Amino acid sequence: MYRSDAVPETAQSAPVHHTAHIRFSGSGSEYFRIWIVNMLLLLVTLGLYWPWAKVRRLRYFWGNTLVDGDPLGFHGNPRQMFKGWALMAVLFALYNWASNFSAVAGIVAFVLLAGLWPALWRSSMRFRMANTSWRGLRLRFAGSSRDAYAAILPPLLISLLLVVVISFAPKKGEGPTPDWVAGAALITMLLMVGALPWGLWRMKAYQHRHYALGPLQTDFRASLKSFYALALKPLLLMLSVFAAVGLLVWVLASAGGDTRAALKPLLRWAPVLVLLFWGLLMFGMGPWLTTRLQNLVWTKTGNAQLRFISRLSFRRMFALSLKNGLLIGLTLGLYWPFAAVAKARLRLEAVQIRSATDLQNLLAAAHDDPQEAAGEAAGDFFGLDVGL
Repeated sequence: MYRSDAVPETAQSAPVHHTAHIRFSGSGSEYFRIWIVNMLLLLVTLGLYWPWAKVRRLRYFWGNTLVDGDPLGFHGNPRQMFKGWALMAVLFALYNWASNFSAVAGIVAFVLLAGLWPALWRSSMRFRMANTSWRGLRLRFAGSSRDAYAAILPPLLISLLLVVVISFAPKKGEGPTPDWVAGAALITMLLMVGALPWGLWRMKAYQHRHYALGPLQTDFRASLKSFYALALKPLLLMLSVFAAVGLLVWVLASAGGDTRAALKPLLRWAPVLVLLFWGLLMFGMGPWLTTRLQNLVWTKTGNAQLRFISRLSFRRMFALSLKNGLLIGLTLGLYWPFAAVAKARLRLEAVQIRSATDLQNLLAAAHDDPQEAAGEAAGDFFGLDVGL
């Protein structure tokens, strides 16, 4: 059942009477000016301008996202975000240094980083939601640190296992890799691939069960089975490609009797084959996964009074991806801001919000509570933004 703890029982039986449409009013030419200035300042400052560039980008995209006719607002402070950016840079620099120093030091550094990551991830979502507003009301993220660790630590433990296995591999010039190390690494990578849908489901469930606006908090009804069903087609495609390459090598080797000679034509055409495979993933599987994942995740997000519905079209997403890829290539990257705006418009306008509660009454009640209206930005010291 969707959560409705703070909503009276009489409201739960009310029929759906309001549909809030989402529109995106931004234009490529407007965003191009923001983007080009950001790129130049990032180059001049050697990347230190990144938090300010991100705030300008988010304010533009949020400000042009109209929910039921009114725009979202982003209120993040770039100076506060800079603390989070600097912390992440220091942590990864220490990890790289430790990895080069010794295998044991690299494992210890990875364990420390993995131990911090769920807390940093939760901090990022709290900061992003608390600094997003609609009609003057701040959104909230209600997820706890305990739930964040429960959601993300299992995938991190599998990653740690891979790091430990790889640490036993000899460095360049120290001799061949032992068979047991290669076998253990292969098994761990297969385990990681098999656990990817499970890990993604846990992360999405944690996120989408804890978004809140006023007294309403979302729930998430997508099943683990649906995530594995979503991953089945890409997995079968990759296996089919590898099987086809293996079959081709076997046929050529059988005809000529020399495996090395059979591999020479494939190696000669390897760049073309890699490019074709990349194009298949980028312009075929990429749009397909984006479409299916958005529709699955957002259509299963809501509560008894408010729910999201996403009807993103794969055909339109596929056509837009081809167009964006072609124009970005022809313009040497200068079309990227126009592509970003077009993609945002397509994805956002595929979503609508259906509500059994009068949104104006909900907002009026929430505005009477100063804590609800202020959000939780003050409770987040670093202002990290590691992605939602």
